Amino acid sequence: MAAGDPFSSAERFTLDEAIRKAEQLCRAEISVFVGKATGEPRRFATSLHNSLVAPARSVLIMVDPEARALEVVTGGYVRRTLTDGEVELAVITMQSAFAEGDLVGGLIRGIHFIADHARSPETLHAGE
Repeated sequence: MAAGDPFSSAERFTLDEAIRKAEQLCRAEISVFVGKATGEPRRFATSLHNSLVAPARSVLIMVDPEARALEVVTGGYVRRTLTDGEVELAVITMQSAFAEGDLVGGLIRGIHFIADHARSPETLHAGE
């Protein structure tokens, strides 16, 4: 592990793969930040989210393990299909795993949950 990096290379690969698959499913950008939040966690997470390339189409998951802080920030486009209630359920899912000491597993479950609920509903076309 690199200094300050909470993940091994295998864990980082697994996380990157989960993010890539989730982005393909929901067609939104998903970013994960794990580290020390500077100042108030929600404000810090919002600042990170706003600095992304396409914040309207993005979801940011920010975890500060030391402060036991978890924030999820969603852009306007993503909120069309992902409700606040669904985000809360994703947070609970992640917190459960974090409480058991499973940071990577919690992130992966949260990423999958968010992607599954953030995707646009399938459009059914009537036959002619």
